[in-house]
Amino acid sequence: MNSHHPAQGPTAYACMIVRKPADEAFRAFADPAVTSRFWFSRSSGPMVPGAELRWEWETYGASVDVRVGEVRQGELIRFEWGNQEQPTTVELTFTPRPAGATFVEVTEVGFQGSEEELTRWLNDTVGGFTTALCAMKALLEHGIELGAVPDHHPAP
Repeated sequence: MNSHHPAQGPTAYACMIVRKPADEAFRAFADPAVTSRFWFSRSSGPMVPGAELRWEWETYGASVDVRVGEVRQGELIRFEWGNQEQPTTVELTFTPRPAGATFVEVTEVGFQGSEEELTRWLNDTVGGFTTALCAMKALLEHGIELGAVPDHHPAP
């Protein structure tokens, strides 16, 4: 996987301070036993370099193929995902902050499509990652399983 973002194309970005150490915030995304408590409902394995995973959101009957690239303990997770011919690249970074907090940033690049498709995709991506980060914050800081991701797009 390319370690640099393409110069062209839109970028989706979401971020959150989590008042836990970087290793704990990192583990929340790397270990599906934790991640499944706030984001996807099931993963075929942990986020380790070279892993080819399948994530499921059972509430939505949705799944996605994930190819893990670079992983640096407590610092970075980079992966490609998507069931389409043009997967996008997601980078999660974990930057220590004072008092044992961590600044978690999510960047996604590689979107393709019409202006309308790109706008919808970027909005969905930023909203989805923001929701997941809020749910992670609730879990790590307060031990609460918020249920925000399954309730993000309720059935009519």
